[in-house]
Amino acid sequence: MAFLDNLKRQAERKLKQSAQDALKKGINKAVSNIGNKSEKVIIGEMPQNLEEFKALPQAAMDTPFKTAALTVAALCHYPNNRQLCFDMLAFLKGPADLSGVDKQFINDRFMDKDYVPRSYFEGATPENNYQPALPYTIIVSENPYSYQNEGYATLYIKSGGADSARQVTLRKAKDGKWYLWEQFLLSDIRKPESENPWA
Repeated sequence: MAFLDNLKRQAERKLKQSAQDALKKGINKAVSNIGNKSEKVIIGEMPQNLEEFKALPQAAMDTPFKTAALTVAALCHYPNNRQLCFDMLAFLKGPADLSGVDKQFINDRFMDKDYVPRSYFEGATPENNYQPALPYTIIVSENPYSYQNEGYATLYIKSGGADSARQVTLRKAKDGKWYLWEQFLLSDIRKPESENPWA
């Protein structure tokens, strides 16, 4: 009888431990998913001037996701109209200046790599020379650490030519808008197939 009681107690302990483990696993999964939100930002047509850029719905900049996506759109203009790119970025920076250092950083990163900003649009891959699908769509993601610093948001955008997403940091101003603080979108990615000497 004591043997059966002992077996019963062991079984109850194991069952209780399994239930606790399952609960802990569920809680950990729920916690790790907090802040793992992604938003699809669709830009119907690429703006051709600053007025069109400011007229985009995303130019309300009422969420950091919208401002991050507009940063990609602004950088896409650099190869054909450097000044327009800078004007758009200055608008996104709001109260902060687009400094000479910022401009030089962009100049240095662009060296013969006009395809890098296009790589952030859905459908743009090295195989199709980074030609995005239409309508222009950018997926912007956050993670559990995106809002670690009060008033700032660090978001991520995946490039079709890189294994890891690239970072954009936004800052919220008194007017409630999220402005561009810094971006790391111009790092090297895989070259398009058209530039592959071995293909």
